[in-house]
Amino acid sequence: MKKQKVSNAFIAASWVALGAGMIGFIVGLARAEMQLNEKGYYFTILLYGLFAVVSLQKAVRDKLENIPVTDIYYGICWFATLSSIVLLAVGLWNATILPSEKGFYAFAFLLALFGAISVQKNTRDNMAQD
Repeated sequence: MKKQKVSNAFIAASWVALGAGMIGFIVGLARAEMQLNEKGYYFTILLYGLFAVVSLQKAVRDKLENIPVTDIYYGICWFATLSSIVLLAVGLWNATILPSEKGFYAFAFLLALFGAISVQKNTRDNMAQD
């Protein structure tokens, strides 16, 4: 059974989610009244989280398609994904910013992670169809 290509609407929605999450998070950091080292911490966690979820999505998909993935790599992918979320949560918990700002960063981060996973999935699905 031939699978259908991913629709352009879903591809666009995935890129919008990734862009809105990343740009919102970064603009929030740029406008925030916090020290540069704090901004660097949150920016690094964003990049770490994005890389981790893309790598995890690929590893999970490889396993589903019976492409060899070592257990150590698979475990590291899960660890990196979960640790990025925990590091953001700990940073926000201890931050001296308004609760509304904490919520903004948390949701922008999660939206960016979701968008990255969706973009990776769409890219892989469409490559398999070509």
